Amino acid sequence: MYKTKPFPFFILVIVLFVYSCTNSNTADPNFHIYLCFGQSNMEGVGKIEPQDTTVNPRFLVYQALDCPELNRTKGNWYSAIPPLCQCKSGLTPADYFGRTMVKNSPEEIKIGVINVAVGGCDIRLFDKDLYQDYDDTYPQKWFTDKIKFYEGNPYAYLINLAQAAQKEGVIKGILLHQGETNTGDEQWPQYVKKIYTNLLNDLSLKADQIPLLAGEVVAVDSSCCASMNPIINTLPDVIETAHIISSENCGAMDQAHFDSEGYRIMGRRYAQKMLAISKK
Repeated sequence: MYKTKPFPFFILVIVLFVYSCTNSNTADPNFHIYLCFGQSNMEGVGKIEPQDTTVNPRFLVYQALDCPELNRTKGNWYSAIPPLCQCKSGLTPADYFGRTMVKNSPEEIKIGVINVAVGGCDIRLFDKDLYQDYDDTYPQKWFTDKIKFYEGNPYAYLINLAQAAQKEGVIKGILLHQGETNTGDEQWPQYVKKIYTNLLNDLSLKADQIPLLAGEVVAVDSSCCASMNPIINTLPDVIETAHIISSENCGAMDQAHFDSEGYRIMGRRYAQKMLAISKK
């Protein structure tokens, strides 16, 4: 009776080693990535001043759009010199979030942000089932052009960027600043919960490992939307892993938008909250 020869053990070891190498996750566990989304204050309208133009090389931005004027192309990492959202946007909370995270993290840790935000949008523009009902919240060209930047579907656009970035690093949290357009809508926390859940599912993330940090809107005298802050503050009631970032004492350039120092303060507060969560 014909007998097969035993497969040499050393060859089996080599085969298994090669297989494990070619199928291993090459993402750098020391490269921490944060997703940022929302409307104009996350997009950023603060004036970029000289102090904002130098950053630690460990703070990076994943370019969301082709910006020839910035010598940046979509899908590449760059030193996180503002603007971090669109080609001509301004300071955003993401700027000083990343700077503060780097400053307070071990030297081997890099921080990366991905920012997809649309000024003036309803939060449901990021609902993957409903976004087409909210892509004309404002019929003006400035708004419709922003939707076009993200191929008509900002949520899907963010997911695609995040999935590509996951090959290089590890997503650690989500930053949200939105609410002005939804002022007074008590269903806002539920809308956010659905979007957050979709993000986790579509990116194979776990809620207990990915906190959601949501910022209050401008709260100065005569602000347009400060009445939204009590609603924003109910978000942890429906999302256990949500945390609220106060806008108290943050300056504003108008009724809806922070001034440059306000963005810096908000960014630092986002980071301080994330750092506190990480230590638990």
